[in-house]
Amino acid sequence: MILSAGKYYAIPGITSLADLQKLRLSEIKTSVAHRGLETTGELVAPIAPEIELWGAGVTYLRSRDARKEESGVPDVYQRVYEAARPELFYKGNASRTRTTDQSIGIRFDSSASVPEPEVAIFINRFQEIIGYSICNDVTARSIEGENPLYLSQAKIYVGSTSLGPAITPAWLVPTAEAMTISAKIIRGDHEIWSAQTSLAALNRTLEDLVSYLFRCQDFPYGAILSTGTGIIPPLEISLEEGDSVEITVEGIGTLRNSVATIPENPQISQ
Repeated sequence: MILSAGKYYAIPGITSLADLQKLRLSEIKTSVAHRGLETTGELVAPIAPEIELWGAGVTYLRSRDARKEESGVPDVYQRVYEAARPELFYKGNASRTRTTDQSIGIRFDSSASVPEPEVAIFINRFQEIIGYSICNDVTARSIEGENPLYLSQAKIYVGSTSLGPAITPAWLVPTAEAMTISAKIIRGDHEIWSAQTSLAALNRTLEDLVSYLFRCQDFPYGAILSTGTGIIPPLEISLEEGDSVEITVEGIGTLRNSVATIPENPQISQ
């Protein structure tokens, strides 16, 4: 659907995001230029069941420094930051992804967890960047800091990802310098942390990240890539149940989430 002036409109011939990401960028521009009838619907995370969400790590200087502070093997992150090959990891799918005004999660067995505010790019199957959104790549900081090989457990669990609130077409986003990324954690009535950076501070080009993501991979419906964070709370700040996290990216919007604790067996607990 297309959101315009607070109303939703159908895209002719497109029934899902998977349909859209099978098209070339030029075809997408033509499709959304001819919006269909006004429609209604519920705002959900902009990801289809057929599409994978991946993440990139240590793509900003601040991310490198934070990981070195947390880790018992800090030189690993220095080497990733300086290497030609980026760190890429599977982050999640539609069933694990939350959107704005939903709860993100912190693991019950992590002593410290943090939000990671990131710009997410939507890539069609032809490796063209077709749109941008916001991703909160929530991370169990204490688990990854204990051992880098625990990355998957620190990054992939119920409620560890929020994406949204919508997708801004690639031809409508501001320049990287103007695409500021700001975030804050609110606890009760107080803002306990805030920071800001911009996409221009990214240590790698988006095209380079896309190129490596598609190496030896098959994405028939394209993919979503969260491009890494340039702002991470200091070691003394950790998410707690009941906190709120707000991430704003200029030209894209604001992603808001409350924080909940994820128990050992969330399905049984429900």
